[in-house]
Amino acid sequence: MKKILIAVILFAAWCGWRAPASFADTNTPPGTAENARQLYTCGMHPQVIQDHPGNCPICGMKLTPMARSSLNSSTITIDPGTSQKMNLRTDLVTRGPVRRTFRTFGEIDFDETHLTDVTTKFGGWIEKLYADTSGTQVHRGDPLFELYSPEFFDAQISFIAAMNQATTMPSSTAILKAAARTNLFLLGVPPDQITDLEKTRKTTRTFTVTAPQDGFLVEKEAVLGQKVEAGMKLYRIADLGLVWVQAQIYEQDIPFVQLGQEAEVSLSYMPDRKFRGRVTYVYPTVDERTRTVKVRMEFHNPGYLLKPGMFATVELTAELAPDAVLVPDSAVLRSGEKNTVFVALDGGKFEPRVVALGPRSDNDTYQVLSGLNEGERVVTSGQFMLDSESQLREAIQKMMNPNAATPTLATTPMTTNAIAAFPDSTNSIYICPMPEHVSIRYDHPGKCPLCGMTLVPVSEAMLAKVQPGGRILYYTCPMTDDCPTPNHGLVHMDKPGKCPVCGMTLVPVMDNSSAAQTMTNAVMSLPDTLYTCPMPSHADVVSDKPGDCPKCGMALVPTTTVAHGKIAEENWRKQHPVENQP
Repeated sequence: MKKILIAVILFAAWCGWRAPASFADTNTPPGTAENARQLYTCGMHPQVIQDHPGNCPICGMKLTPMARSSLNSSTITIDPGTSQKMNLRTDLVTRGPVRRTFRTFGEIDFDETHLTDVTTKFGGWIEKLYADTSGTQVHRGDPLFELYSPEFFDAQISFIAAMNQATTMPSSTAILKAAARTNLFLLGVPPDQITDLEKTRKTTRTFTVTAPQDGFLVEKEAVLGQKVEAGMKLYRIADLGLVWVQAQIYEQDIPFVQLGQEAEVSLSYMPDRKFRGRVTYVYPTVDERTRTVKVRMEFHNPGYLLKPGMFATVELTAELAPDAVLVPDSAVLRSGEKNTVFVALDGGKFEPRVVALGPRSDNDTYQVLSGLNEGERVVTSGQFMLDSESQLREAIQKMMNPNAATPTLATTPMTTNAIAAFPDSTNSIYICPMPEHVSIRYDHPGKCPLCGMTLVPVSEAMLAKVQPGGRILYYTCPMTDDCPTPNHGLVHMDKPGKCPVCGMTLVPVMDNSSAAQTMTNAVMSLPDTLYTCPMPSHADVVSDKPGDCPKCGMALVPTTTVAHGKIAEENWRKQHPVENQP
């Protein structure tokens, strides 16, 4: 309050001591109830307020009467000259899409679905090496190395022997020939090489291992003369035509990231171009150290300019709403409990109005959920003077009539008919009618981000019935019986649907009796005095009347006088459930 008064003092001095006259019309009809108590103030020190004329105790100036009509209205009137001195600037409330653009860093990585390890299904020795350096680009079918293997050589001999025997005894050796062919195939011999062996019937000493896909040798373990075991990784081939970018997104930006969303990356050494890709996966965990969530994006990589291991700048743009009312950020005064803007009206009048804001958009604007309409003009500079005057009037009204309710600033109702008809719609709570999603509550209308259903406004009383996790008893209308159309609370449906009275979406009512029973047992009142045995081992002996312990015969004592008294009281609760309480 002290800061407000100081601001008003500076404003009064700046305007040439014309503050009381410049803010409102002083022509109040005489003889009205409003003139029952006239207040007087000092033009130099507006904090001085008296209910009788006189001189200012600070500067000695004559006190001037305060305009009652201006105090009883939330609208503030300022003459053009004063507005110019206050440097009041206005801007229009516009309509457009709500877009949020944010930037983060990312690291280029291999596409894990295009990584291939080169191994063999039999052991041997490398006798010739074709791909002898890492980083070499290879194509599918290119030879990598030649491997001598006794197991491979024996398999060829068995296949040739089966074929030779089949020419003399075809009926009895057909199974042996098929088994020998299958053995070669399971060892990784290509079908065309098996066909050549069947035609030539000549064995080869070594087996040539070829590249299974196009790409680059990102890992090389094969060395000439190396003894190879079955299953040993000798090469890793990566196809860099498609790469991943792993980005770190802060928690507050995660709601703006969606699968399939377009993303752009730029490199520090190539500032003149950007690469376009798509979000393909949002990881389900948060890094405990950086408080970020990893997001994976896929990018085509023409010319192999995106190299794994590089850092990149990632830019994501999310369209939160295709069409919404937008207000400049500079027009909003935030007090912690509410957001206020001043709407410029005709004739030099300014109206304070409480607004409900949605997410921030680009160009320093915010989505307006309620309180403003498109085309209205709001104050974007100097509005702190108007706010000081508005709060000063509120304080004066409380002084003039302490028992009166505090006037509220103007608000604009919701445009949806069902929401506008709902009692206290500006302070409603919204939930999704899906039983699995009722655990999330929203403070604004819209669509459920999980299933896309329209959010339903509910009162605090209705929200207490819609408890998550319980068995669904029935579906009912979220409208309360104090709305214009009664009997909404009598709607009980076995299945979801629409209310037959007003057509609103029904919400589920859950059976939360078990949770309520547990809560009641935890807080149930105890008798004024409980008695228990002084022996800690007999804490299960507890009574609301004095007497003797049935186990040891000792006299019972109050639970407050022994160390195990709390244990005895808990035993009393267990022995006397809540349903047995009076």
